[in-house]
Amino acid sequence: MFTATGPKDEAFFALMRIAILCNRAEFKLAQTHIPVLRRECTGDPSGDVPSIRKRNPKLVEIPFNSTNKFQLSIHETDDDNDEYLLVMKGAPEKIIEICSTMLVGNEEIPFDESVREDFNRAYLELGGKGERVLGFADLRLDKNKFPRGFEFDIDEAIKKNSPYPFLIKVNFPTTGLRFIGLFSLIDPPRASVPSAVAKARSAGLNVVMVTGDHPITAKAIAKAVGILTEETETVEDIAIRKGCDISEVDPKEASAIVVHGGELRLMTNEQLVELICHHKEIVFARTSPQQKLQIVEAFQTLGHIVAVTGDGVNDTPALKKADIGIAMGITGSDVSKQVADMILLDDNFASIIVGVEEGRRIFDNFKKTVSYVLRKNLAELVPFLAFIIIGIPLPLGTITMLCIDIGTDIVNL
Repeated sequence: MFTATGPKDEAFFALMRIAILCNRAEFKLAQTHIPVLRRECTGDPSGDVPSIRKRNPKLVEIPFNSTNKFQLSIHETDDDNDEYLLVMKGAPEKIIEICSTMLVGNEEIPFDESVREDFNRAYLELGGKGERVLGFADLRLDKNKFPRGFEFDIDEAIKKNSPYPFLIKVNFPTTGLRFIGLFSLIDPPRASVPSAVAKARSAGLNVVMVTGDHPITAKAIAKAVGILTEETETVEDIAIRKGCDISEVDPKEASAIVVHGGELRLMTNEQLVELICHHKEIVFARTSPQQKLQIVEAFQTLGHIVAVTGDGVNDTPALKKADIGIAMGITGSDVSKQVADMILLDDNFASIIVGVEEGRRIFDNFKKTVSYVLRKNLAELVPFLAFIIIGIPLPLGTITMLCIDIGTDIVNL
């Protein structure tokens, strides 16, 4: 459905063009002397991207952010017609809401219910593997309505983010697009993460996942790393086991839960606190920066000491509010590093658990040291108190006490 069927597959090349144009990834400067595959970049190097962008110059752009979850840009093209091309990428569930047709091979077909079912099936399959999925769409702008030199107005759209493309205020259409396809990306968790999560749980730490990924992807990743264990079930798992509809399952039966940002938006702080109390394993998906902050505050309301990890500007409010803000040293933004209390030099979650282990070991050793000093000093203090209060002869002289101190120190080496 979403793969090229031949060397002249229009859908494949349309998908490739959108991926190139609706994208800000570039090579870092001063690397022309380095082979392409070895250059440092903000994206993966492939193909002759600069020349394609040069032939299709960008006119305006609405950049991606964590609220709208889509990126839109309008380009001049090197096609035979004289029409502008609007391209868009983003969360698939946002993209399909504004599409009326779909390009399959070289044929454009209506985006009807049967196509939507195929799309959902493919989306669920990819997301269930823990892969991050992006949707792509385009639209040819009528040259009679949008002639050369037309002034596209996106100022209002950039100032006021909207959760859906069709709600943004612009002077060009954002509905009736042509769906082109999906990209499935995978960023597998490090091999050390599952064991680190297990260690954290055995140490009494509750690991909660807060992500902008789709709930299906988030759930698959959470299961892979052990945040959601095999012993627990979500409402969806219970419904599948019982063979009934989700609406028939009592949410309190589930010991684990995956919360969509849309659901979280409708919750009060009291409801969120109650949700946290009733579930021991929690995953928050498709969350906004404000919702991340809300989650931190809810856990703090329950008396938890909250540590938050993050690497982007969107994580800054939560990092600042948390009792311990932990930023990524390699991939983290400068803003996140400035507000964080701790920086992970290797960007490895397992390093946090190692730090907790070292901290607890130091604290245990400190308690042992204090206990030892108190016991030793108490043994020396009692005779002096008896001498002062009762008036008995002083049983310990200076030399005797010095011998006791040296002897106990040697024994405890």
